[in-house]
Amino acid sequence: MPEAPEVEALALFLRERLRGHAVVSVELAEFRALKTRPRPLEELVGRTVTAVTRHGKHLDVDLGGTHLGIGFGRAGWATWSDDGEVEAPVTADGRTAAVIARIAFDHGTLGITDAGEWLSVQLHVVDAPEDVPSVAKLGPDAASPSFTREALAHALGRRRKQLKALLQEQESLAGIGNAYSDEILHAARLSPVAHAASLTEDDITRLHAALHDVMGAAALARRGVPIAEQKAAKVASMQVHGRTGEPCPDGDGTILDIPGTKGGGQYCPGCQTGGVPLPE
Repeated sequence: MPEAPEVEALALFLRERLRGHAVVSVELAEFRALKTRPRPLEELVGRTVTAVTRHGKHLDVDLGGTHLGIGFGRAGWATWSDDGEVEAPVTADGRTAAVIARIAFDHGTLGITDAGEWLSVQLHVVDAPEDVPSVAKLGPDAASPSFTREALAHALGRRRKQLKALLQEQESLAGIGNAYSDEILHAARLSPVAHAASLTEDDITRLHAALHDVMGAAALARRGVPIAEQKAAKVASMQVHGRTGEPCPDGDGTILDIPGTKGGGQYCPGCQTGGVPLPE
């Protein structure tokens, strides 16, 4: 799933290429992706892009007051072709992604793709970014340099919710997903199943520092990476996420799967749970 650093890099890439350019044609290959049926993609034709912005893990393309909102979900992404020929990209595991939509501009074509077994991309044609329901519910942007410790403490509250789940709760903290939640908790030396209510003031300070460092470093690292290589760059950068069975880069332990995540989340017992593996 693309998270804030990758979507921010995509926003920058598209901002540089699309601002001031007009949509000349659209093609919706998968009608289920469009969630605003009364407002088809054809409404974008003839309109000129004025801005491209990120909202959490969502992208917004402003075409002079009419907005295209793109939610990538679990397996969505984008591709760009200067010559207008958008081909379905091949994923790292050899599967061919489906091209969900093509939006042709006067100098190239933007393709929206989905590589999942189930459709996860969502498209909205709206009057403002906040008209997309999932954007309207977003909490503060955790990837923003201005995200404060106080904002984190407020989001955590005294809730009896596990930290990994809470970090991914977009209504509380926008922009963090499965992969970066593992990386942040490892950097903070906190158990993924610890409850927010159990954190000390020092724990919160450490978590905020880890969040700021991990998301900030990732945003800088993704900048300038071709969009076709963003997912591979993200995978290669992970310290614990997706590294089951490998030695922890920060200690003598071995990285394990978080129980109950079906291999979707990882942690280091030596760094995060006092050397004791979490019970299955």
